[in-house]
Amino acid sequence: MKSFSAAGRGIGLAVLMLGLAGLAQAQQAKLKALVGGRLIDGWGGPPVNNSVVVVEGDRIVAAGSADAVKVPAGAEVIDCAGMSVLPGLWDSHVHTMLLGHSDYDHWDRTYPKRFRDEIMPAAARQLVMAGVTSVRDLGAPLEDSLVVRDRIAKGEIPGPTLYVSGPFIQHEPYPGTEDFRWGVKGADDARAKVRKLAQAGVNVIKLIDQDQMTFEEVQAVVDEAHRHKLPVVAHSHRPDEIRIGLKAGVDCFEHTGLAMAPEYPEDIMELLQERTAKMSLGPLFWCPTIEGFFNYEYNVRNPLHIEDRGWTEGVPADIVADIRKSLQNPGWLAYYQITPLRAQTSARKFAQLRKAGIVPLIGTDSGIPMKFHNQSTWRELDIWVNKLGMDPMDTIRAATYWPAVAMKVDKDYGTISPGKKADIIAVKGDVLRYINLLQRVDIVLKHGVRVK
Repeated sequence: MKSFSAAGRGIGLAVLMLGLAGLAQAQQAKLKALVGGRLIDGWGGPPVNNSVVVVEGDRIVAAGSADAVKVPAGAEVIDCAGMSVLPGLWDSHVHTMLLGHSDYDHWDRTYPKRFRDEIMPAAARQLVMAGVTSVRDLGAPLEDSLVVRDRIAKGEIPGPTLYVSGPFIQHEPYPGTEDFRWGVKGADDARAKVRKLAQAGVNVIKLIDQDQMTFEEVQAVVDEAHRHKLPVVAHSHRPDEIRIGLKAGVDCFEHTGLAMAPEYPEDIMELLQERTAKMSLGPLFWCPTIEGFFNYEYNVRNPLHIEDRGWTEGVPADIVADIRKSLQNPGWLAYYQITPLRAQTSARKFAQLRKAGIVPLIGTDSGIPMKFHNQSTWRELDIWVNKLGMDPMDTIRAATYWPAVAMKVDKDYGTISPGKKADIIAVKGDVLRYINLLQRVDIVLKHGVRVK
């Protein structure tokens, strides 16, 4: 009996040792090291050449020069020599329920039942494969938005971390859009609609056409959103949308509006400067979505981006065929007829906004006609640098650090820093010299998992 117990203890010890060895191997397998790249960490300081970034599980545990950070024994080494290594990109204005089709009325009639299981997952996959690891999805049916967001979070489908608004809030939904545009009638109804969105679990509230609402309704939307600690983003197409939004206290404006007007009116500039001077309120964010103005005429003459098969990835063949048919004559799209005229004034407005002290965010309106999820984000960065003269480092921070601050998740995202989520991309070449290299992202880590 005694010898049997000793043998049992020996077997138990062997099993325990094997288990510990397996556990150690499992821990080692969770370790990754991105080695040899030029690190642009998102903080805005000088890049670090010959860097090492160590990832354990879904978090960054160390980042710096190879002299300061050692590669842990047993870590999976990802060779980044000759690459720029930077935080995963954010796109602060996308529509995953749209895929670039030219006819909104047709799309809204034909495809809502396919948003959740086909269209939105395809859009999400294209975004993350383009190096976009976080997005604000500003406008879609509520339940579809939440389901797709949560499926991505659970790892069931690939995609960026989604921060969703669900339906737009406005005075009256356009006919046929009631699933993703909610009208309000009075301040009490405005509060109730925002409360319903907040209780459902959205991440942000979106206002549009607020100049058609009463001020009491707009103020009720903003106050109720802030009571639930949700930021409010608001369209800025018309002067009164901006004036009312500033008075009500919205957190971020969307688009570079005012049609063909040569610049923002003087009173709006004064209001913007008054708001940006109030440090206690934090930054005033602005998402210009400006790239389409500058590229439209070139795209019509040279529609290579329509021929690119990247935007068809994961999209059912019948939907691809429908989109292609709608874009056979891109120069005929009514949606874009005044775009060349808007392009002539957009640089001036962009400069005005920056001079007023707003913090610009990279956002694209991705999904609108002729704007595809696999291309939109890098094209926006390219225009900021090469047409608008913005510093490449500041432009990258507008797609990494500042969006995380805007969404109040900068403790976990936005920079490559110890303790933060391991959303990291790597690109062959020097993106600070050639920003358009971001059109070919080579490596994507999302929460420490290598998805590309």
